[in-house]
Amino acid sequence: MTSPTLVPLNATFKRLHNFGHLASIASWDQAAMMPAKGNEARAAAMAELQVLMHQTLTDPSLKALFAEAAAADLPDADKASLVEMQREWALVNRLPQDLVEAQSLAGARCEHAWRTQRKANDWQGFLGNFREVVKLARQEAKFLADATGTAPYEALMDKFEPGMSEGAITKLFGDVKTWLPDLITQVIAKQHSETVLQANGPFPVDKQRALGVEVMGLLGFDFEGGRLDISTHPFCGGVPQDVRITTRYNAATFAPSLMGIIHETGHARYEQRLPRDTLHLPVGRARSMGIHESQSLSFEMQLARNPAFLQLIAPLVKKHLGDQPAFDAANLARMITRVHRGFIRVDADELTYPAHVILRFEIERALIAGEIEAEDIPALWATKMHDYLGVDVAGNYENGCMQDIHWPMGMFGYFPSYTLGAMYAAQYFATIRKTHPDMDARIANGDLSPVMDWLDANIWSQASRWSTDALVTRATGEPLNAAHFRRHLEARYLGS
Repeated sequence: MTSPTLVPLNATFKRLHNFGHLASIASWDQAAMMPAKGNEARAAAMAELQVLMHQTLTDPSLKALFAEAAAADLPDADKASLVEMQREWALVNRLPQDLVEAQSLAGARCEHAWRTQRKANDWQGFLGNFREVVKLARQEAKFLADATGTAPYEALMDKFEPGMSEGAITKLFGDVKTWLPDLITQVIAKQHSETVLQANGPFPVDKQRALGVEVMGLLGFDFEGGRLDISTHPFCGGVPQDVRITTRYNAATFAPSLMGIIHETGHARYEQRLPRDTLHLPVGRARSMGIHESQSLSFEMQLARNPAFLQLIAPLVKKHLGDQPAFDAANLARMITRVHRGFIRVDADELTYPAHVILRFEIERALIAGEIEAEDIPALWATKMHDYLGVDVAGNYENGCMQDIHWPMGMFGYFPSYTLGAMYAAQYFATIRKTHPDMDARIANGDLSPVMDWLDANIWSQASRWSTDALVTRATGEPLNAAHFRRHLEARYLGS
């Protein structure tokens, strides 16, 4: 039972939760269903809603309520809830209302125009809106950094990864850069001698969708509490009671949409299994974006690229896309785990994926710090793609620096979450294997309970009850240990 001291604060945050529900569904509709001419009106409406949410949390009366709650003798669960409410309250109160409104409008305009500008490879056209997004992000970073005494980029990153420092990320990624390039080269050389049959398309979109829906069901997605749609960039949105997944299809190939659906289903399962009694409170939400990405990457990388899982779904692939030799389980596993130095992050294999993330982290950190300007991004992107992946992307903005939705929306500081998520996921599965050494055999036979039950008990049901370090330590016996990630990659791709 909640302490009476927290009742008025809980009521405020329940109101915010309801506003957030409307904002998330409006955002999904904007990306998936809204006609193009509706964007200006939608941007104005969403900016107004952001202002209303900002006003709710900047109400002067809340300060006294927080002081009263902080002085009270609260049960541990209520203390944890208070910590999360205070964190959100403090963050919002560091930003002026006019900046919040301006960012919402600028992000909506930039993202909407980006959808067509990207397809047209129109960097100069995109730059007009993007400069404003960058300017406002820098202003936000300064407000947050001045209030917390941190570096501007770290202040933005803290919104997504509470407690994770810029220095810690730099150290983690610096270590990955010492061994990843050689590992990629070794694996590509090893795979060069392997025979892999390529699937013969085309693969009609309706058949790809039917396959994706059946795999979602296999993974436990609740279709009475969510749906699957199409958008320019795959994402998972909505709210836990109404989770919206999107993907994109290409009739020439089926794997990207299937893996994208599985990835987003990992996000969705986390949301759908968050504890219902605290959904309206910050403590009832996902712990961090790194933990959220650890769920999608547990599904997409750890599980879906596991030969045992591919053995399980091979009959479904044949059922929906037609029976052909390429869809035999062993070949399907070789095809899905093929390592390739490519342009696109969301289509990247798990071995080259961290290079895509590190590149973005380094660029956006320099951008927020004022070390580079928006105009400098394409050249820097091309240099880093060449250095990290040996790919020539000069002049190819569509498949280069314009490929992601994050920067048009002003989401700076998010990208580290992806590789943090991959590291957490590797650590989870190392732990699960200790408890269930027969995990692969059970997965191949259709029993996903070792994975799903562990995630449910240790991650999904815990929401934000614990700090990230405490959550991971309670689940695995130690805080983040990136050595598990390297061992996983070497074991899967080199057999060592």
